[in-house]
Amino acid sequence: MPEPSMEAPTTPTEFDPEQKRYLEGFMSGLQIARAARAVPASANGTGAVAAPAAEPMGPDADHLRAQDRFVKEGKKLSDPEKFKRELHPFDGYERLKAQAANNEPPKADDNFRWRFYGLFYCAPNQAAYMCRLRIPNGILKHWQFAGVGDLAERYAGGYAHVTTRANLQMREVEPKNAVAIIEAVQDLGLCSRGSGADNIRNVTGTPTAGIDPQELIDTRAYAREWHFHILNDRSLYGIPRKFNVGFDGAGVIPVLEDTNDIGFQAVEVKDGFGVEPGIWFRLLLGGITGHQTFAHGTGVVVKPAEATKVADAVVRVFIDHGDRTNRAKARLKYVIDAWGIDKFLSAMEDKLGRKLVRAPAEAIVPRPAFDRGAHVGAHPQKQPDLNWVGVVLPVGRLTGEQMRGLAAIARDFGDGDIRLTVWQNLLISGIPTQRVESIEAAIAALGLSTKATAIRAGLVACTGNAGCRLALSNTKRHAEDIAHWCETRLQLDSAVNIHLTGCPNSCAQHYVGDIGLLGARVPISEDGDTVEGYHIHVGGGFGPDQALGREVCRDVKAEDAPATVERMLKAYLAHRASERETFAAFTRRHELDALKAMFERGAVE
Repeated sequence: MPEPSMEAPTTPTEFDPEQKRYLEGFMSGLQIARAARAVPASANGTGAVAAPAAEPMGPDADHLRAQDRFVKEGKKLSDPEKFKRELHPFDGYERLKAQAANNEPPKADDNFRWRFYGLFYCAPNQAAYMCRLRIPNGILKHWQFAGVGDLAERYAGGYAHVTTRANLQMREVEPKNAVAIIEAVQDLGLCSRGSGADNIRNVTGTPTAGIDPQELIDTRAYAREWHFHILNDRSLYGIPRKFNVGFDGAGVIPVLEDTNDIGFQAVEVKDGFGVEPGIWFRLLLGGITGHQTFAHGTGVVVKPAEATKVADAVVRVFIDHGDRTNRAKARLKYVIDAWGIDKFLSAMEDKLGRKLVRAPAEAIVPRPAFDRGAHVGAHPQKQPDLNWVGVVLPVGRLTGEQMRGLAAIARDFGDGDIRLTVWQNLLISGIPTQRVESIEAAIAALGLSTKATAIRAGLVACTGNAGCRLALSNTKRHAEDIAHWCETRLQLDSAVNIHLTGCPNSCAQHYVGDIGLLGARVPISEDGDTVEGYHIHVGGGFGPDQALGREVCRDVKAEDAPATVERMLKAYLAHRASERETFAAFTRRHELDALKAMFERGAVE
């Protein structure tokens, strides 16, 4: 057999973007040495980082080139960008292990780095780590769920929280247990990699995927493909800021995909519009409700099998052009705001090497409606004689014992799946109709419930200042106070979502709640003394009811919040146009001054 020729080809070879990234990865050994170098001080004393002499290569090359561009413009990299450049977090595992061996808390730079492993040091609120997982589409097996309960007892505070990204996190992890818990999570077939800091966060999807009678598509395969695409490509870590992606299959339980940086929204395309008819994902971009922006409609539809490639192109444009100097302006939204959506889509097409598919609005069949109560209680599946049962969790909190109990119920009564939702609760699926009452009794024996009032079913709260240094109020405790107070004083005949978030980052998405409470420090004296409290917004919504809540009350002390919410709800019941008018529609129908006056009086005429 003749040896292959070593001569250059007679015609030039054009590599596609994926091949180029592969060739860069082939040189990753060279780049690791460069990435680990210390940041040189600037010669002009401005604090800007000097540009490297060599062209970056390897999996971190795109990030380094983006940093270099800002430096050459005379700008100063943000501290997290410097931390990533000085020592990439994934090159620092031995340092993390050494700190664990000494039970040593991290300094600021390592506190940022270890979030790449899903570890968040929560001082001063807690002298311990929080460990956050990755669970694509929010679905895991009963034995994995029970295993997390075991880990919560062995290495953490004995409990776990279901998050607003259909995920799990454990708190009160001492530094000495940091490595043990993330390795034990991997032993369960789960992981925590990239669940914090400047990375693509947990991938959400329709919680009833595959069992929902009205869904257009089962999102599990697409969320899973994107999840593993992220995990296995180092070049997708260390992006300018956090990044959220959600897949909504048009099931009965909403995913809030329009609040994500990328939303894939299942739609049916009609025949006759120059686009192949069938089920596609509509592409939404740039959602970040903490910055008061829903994801933009793009006019683009994506074949489900192409979702990962399209998402990859979005992220790589963001890697190249996201702000590396100003953290407040480093999200995808700000690239789109600066460029306009058409320029951004053109840059995506350059990455993909092909044109995106557009479909006019009139080509899209109206999507089926969601049910705001479908995540609580028993509901029939598409499979005959089977049901899912939604379990109510007190603001997302579960003990290790309750997790093992729920896992056993899922194993013994259902199909063995635990399905987490963005509403901070979970579903147990595959329950035969004749066993629904039995499972409800078994859940009640754990101190939990499958029934909820119209207030508690839509109650969402972030971690709050019990465990987050950014939060200005104890959101979970105050959420429970509001629910207990209002449930004994009024009865609602339709769901009202109440969202409490401790800071403007809006992890609990207060802007999309019917009533949204944003944590604040409320002045109580001329000397500057303050107490915990809230600014209150009303009229938020998502999906077809999409709207940002308007601030109607400011500086409400936390102790006064329950009575304030009670007056709002009583005013709604007294003055709504009909029993069919929702709280959101009621508040949007009135000017703010009129609402304030009604809410001050409550139900009094």
